Amino acid sequence: MTNAALIVAAGMSSRMGDFKPMLNIGSISIAQRVVATFHQAGVDKIVMITGYNATLLERHLSGSGIVFLRNEDYRTTQMFDSVCIGLRYLKGKCDRVLFTPVDIPLFTAATVRALLETDAPLACPAVDGETGHPTLIAASLFDRILSDDGGQGLRGALERCGADMTLLPVEDRGILHDADTPEDYKALLKYHNEQLVRPVLSVSLAREKVFFDGRAAMLLQLIDETQSVRLACQRMQMSYSSGWNVIRTLESQLSRTLIRRSQGGAGGGKSSLTGDGKLLLERYAAYSDALRGKAAELFDVYFEGLF
Repeated sequence: MTNAALIVAAGMSSRMGDFKPMLNIGSISIAQRVVATFHQAGVDKIVMITGYNATLLERHLSGSGIVFLRNEDYRTTQMFDSVCIGLRYLKGKCDRVLFTPVDIPLFTAATVRALLETDAPLACPAVDGETGHPTLIAASLFDRILSDDGGQGLRGALERCGADMTLLPVEDRGILHDADTPEDYKALLKYHNEQLVRPVLSVSLAREKVFFDGRAAMLLQLIDETQSVRLACQRMQMSYSSGWNVIRTLESQLSRTLIRRSQGGAGGGKSSLTGDGKLLLERYAAYSDALRGKAAELFDVYFEGLF
């Protein structure tokens, strides 16, 4: 199955009095923590909906390998509207999506992996009967959610989508901790300081120098989706020239053409992946997933009881 994550970060943080996504937890921000956890769990297709302070947040996360979409009406709409922006984009691009607001940053990669192992079309984690995030939503439910009137927000839409919510018991209390108010943030920091150390793995390929990594993989994936290098770069907050530098380095190091370019025409030029480009993406994704699994096993062997 193809899995994706949808993070909503369009709100104005009015109750916090500060911009929540960029508040720090340890040495990284709340937004960085959520993205890192999804990556650690092997979810590579990550979409974030921005609104308030959009440019600031997108630049802050520009190297994280995620797709940014904007809710331009964030001042007058609700979280449900931002979720719909993400579901419309992801429709046809994944089999399931893991949804979370950005201000719930302490759920673990183990919880994400446990959700992905379920066959339920709709599921969320629960601790002692209390439900939390992220919420797993099957693509088969997207149309029903998108056609909902939004009464009672996303919760109401999920209740009316035709599938029962499956509760997945976990021991991860991070699913419950949000950062809605300054008091919540203090409690969140306290919980964070008690968390276990975990492995974080990034995969790069190199010859004389590194030429392919998660950021380059995301660029190729978005070029394939949008048929445009320019649009792919915009969604990653990468400059157009930097995007072409990545492509040229890739093709030079591999001595293969990865991007097929067509010029002109009524609709303008288009770019798409060659067969070699698609194969590179597929092999990199499979290799990364296998390495993450081994890394988790080896971490338990070598560090059990140390932290």
